[in-house]
Amino acid sequence: MVDNDRLKHLKQLKTTSKDSSPIEKEYQNRLFLSQDFDIPLKIKPKTPMNCNIQLIIENNKILLVPLGEEDFEDLYEIAADPLIWEQHPNKDRWKRDVFKTFFEGALKSKGAYKIIDKTTNKVIGSTRFYDYNEQDQSMLIGYTFYAKKYWGTGTNLEVKKIMLDYIFQFVSVVYFHIGAENRRSQLAIIKLGTTKIAEQVVTYFGEQPKLNYVYRLNKEEWF
Repeated sequence: MVDNDRLKHLKQLKTTSKDSSPIEKEYQNRLFLSQDFDIPLKIKPKTPMNCNIQLIIENNKILLVPLGEEDFEDLYEIAADPLIWEQHPNKDRWKRDVFKTFFEGALKSKGAYKIIDKTTNKVIGSTRFYDYNEQDQSMLIGYTFYAKKYWGTGTNLEVKKIMLDYIFQFVSVVYFHIGAENRRSQLAIIKLGTTKIAEQVVTYFGEQPKLNYVYRLNKEEWF
């Protein structure tokens, strides 16, 4: 459970921003419907009409291929490094049994990808689309991780550009959940032009709930 001081702070977030856009207000209204912040935000799994979030998308450097059961070992070879998860909300994903749960959740999401470096044809990480919301025409992007050698190389920007260019053909808003302690990812997501709009305790598949910051990027801000 979230402690009382944190719960009070989270509730205050709903009323402190007088200049919130209608979309931001709607997101926050949905976020604060429950008094129990250990209950995950309930969004019925959907995809936008005519949008396929399990097709190959790419640019000249990076290939995003829908994740399959056969990809476990390639991804775990990367994920087994504890430093990759050092700032993530769930720091034990380097353990094989914990990562198996994470991987199972990725497959069940029906929006997960393996990330391939075209210059080497090797898997270098994973990411996913998830939680399409029909009411505000939004999608989330997250659960992203990379092999350490690709940190600080511009790879994350390449991957996010592929995903955003594609998904903004079908939605108006993209949200990102970033762990409250994950300063590295917070700085990276701000570089995309996002705005922090809320804090949310996220319940992960098979893992304990953790506090995340919520960032928003509107279609007109991207193009």
